[in-house]
Amino acid sequence: MASTLCALLLLAALAGPICLRLRTSPAFITGRDGRLSTSIALALAWTVILVWLLLAILGYGLTAGGGVQYFSGSDGPLSTLTTVYLPLLGGPYVALIAAKTVVGLRVERGSLAKPAAPPTASGRRPLRELIANDSGRTDLVDLQYVTLSAVTMLYVVLFFLADVGAGLPRLPEGIWALTGAPAGAYLVNKMATRANPVITGASLSGDRLTVEGGGFTPDPAGRPPLVTVDDTPLEARPDPLTGALTATLPPTAKPPLTVVVTSRGLRSDPYCYEGPTIPAQPTQAVTRPGRQTSL
Repeated sequence: MASTLCALLLLAALAGPICLRLRTSPAFITGRDGRLSTSIALALAWTVILVWLLLAILGYGLTAGGGVQYFSGSDGPLSTLTTVYLPLLGGPYVALIAAKTVVGLRVERGSLAKPAAPPTASGRRPLRELIANDSGRTDLVDLQYVTLSAVTMLYVVLFFLADVGAGLPRLPEGIWALTGAPAGAYLVNKMATRANPVITGASLSGDRLTVEGGGFTPDPAGRPPLVTVDDTPLEARPDPLTGALTATLPPTAKPPLTVVVTSRGLRSDPYCYEGPTIPAQPTQAVTRPGRQTSL
């Protein structure tokens, strides 16, 4: 019981400062577009867990384990390190390095749109970005990668806490597939993703709609992308400075609006423009003889 409690305290001492740092400044796990990176986050999580396991085993061996003899032997506490745990860590890191390479090359060649992430009101990135695409919609491949990795991490942590003195949990050697296979699917998804246009924001000024994002490139004939609002196609004009698209809304169009951009025959995910946020009116105090009432 004491060893389990010490291991939990060690995990809190390792993960706590990292979580607080990422909460205030998540740049360490964001990609070049400013969004939270699934591959970086999972590689970091597996690194923290493996470092925690090794430190907890080291602490147990030097105290309750009896010293150097605890680590000796072919069936010692670290016997499964190279056959199980390094492959578990290797899958996320291979996916991280390969995905960064693939995305960088595709962006450079123009076969993938990666617009900058829109800023948030709090300045923090939402955790939902770990399982969503650049348009904010849930990506099934990212979801399965995060879910299976989280389940495997929980499996490792709970089995270790059940018997800290036994060292690294004796997990099946094939368990690496729970991170390796999703990591492979994640990488293939990065390679196969089409260069669809991406809408990151929209604004309305009078009857002028401005659509922000990336991948708004003309077709081979030089025609600009098509903006569709509530299934009504509108003529779009690209802004040469920002790359945004502007279109004039018909008089009958009122928010909320569903906006779609079609570029080179590829459609973006639908973007719902709810309209401008109306700030709350400050309360005013009305003073009457004998009492004061707030409206």
